[in-house]
Amino acid sequence: MRKYALSHLQELEAEAIYILRETAAQFENPAILFSGGKDSILVTELARKAFYPAKIPFTFLHVDTGHNFPETIAFRDQLMEQLGVKLVVGLVEDSIKSGSVKEETGIDANRNKLQTTTLLEAIEDNQFDACIGGGRRDEEKARAKERFFSHRDDFGQWNPKNQRPELWNLLNGKLNMGENFRVFPISNWTELDVWQYLTLNKIAIPSLYFAHEREVIRRQGTWIPNSEFITLRPKEEIVTKKIRFRTLGDITITGGSESDADTLELILEEVAIARQTERGNRSDDKRSETAMEDRKKEGYF
Repeated sequence: MRKYALSHLQELEAEAIYILRETAAQFENPAILFSGGKDSILVTELARKAFYPAKIPFTFLHVDTGHNFPETIAFRDQLMEQLGVKLVVGLVEDSIKSGSVKEETGIDANRNKLQTTTLLEAIEDNQFDACIGGGRRDEEKARAKERFFSHRDDFGQWNPKNQRPELWNLLNGKLNMGENFRVFPISNWTELDVWQYLTLNKIAIPSLYFAHEREVIRRQGTWIPNSEFITLRPKEEIVTKKIRFRTLGDITITGGSESDADTLELILEEVAIARQTERGNRSDDKRSETAMEDRKKEGYF
């Protein structure tokens, strides 16, 4: 009698596909939060598999700070066209112009915190009752507290002490008027799992993840890419380094590390021996010990 056994990646894939199908079954108008990063690309690929040969039955939502890497936007547009899905873009610039948020000032100013308001506005405007994100529990201590179905109140806020139990893979998506859920189908994946899956399945990712020559400045122990949105401090200088990014976000806060990993296989080797967390180069997480949890309580995904 033949044994039927799944590898750990196949188990993770099956779990994520189950959660995505449950999301489609339990919610009226779900959306995939797409940033152009590896985790949202993985969620997109899993959604494609979950509903193949039909199209992905979710709208895609990107919160655009206006300070994105051009490579990320180009990759996003190409993938959306290839999949033939609907893309909704929430612009932080529109939130600033409407007065719902105020632009930060100063050398360390960035728009990362402002995107929470833009996200909540996009959810309200489009009446999304669930937003599917690529958050993983191994990324950060606040994300480790998340359920697969993470409840948000009618203000879009997250209360870690008021979440639904998830026993025996039973997911409770019941909500009241105005409430919504964030759904995290790859919660149990690690960074190494993600890269193994991307490598095995030869999934396309933005060129920013591969080592490349780039103008950067040294700030807060990491290499911040030079851009029109960066204000140099006294004695800071622009240098050219061969770097790659482990996580992608707003160009003003995404730090890179020196690397020669220019293939998926070399990235996999590099991640396997890394001792720093992938968000260790994100300056927005260094503002306080509870920076991520504070943002999540306000409505951040």
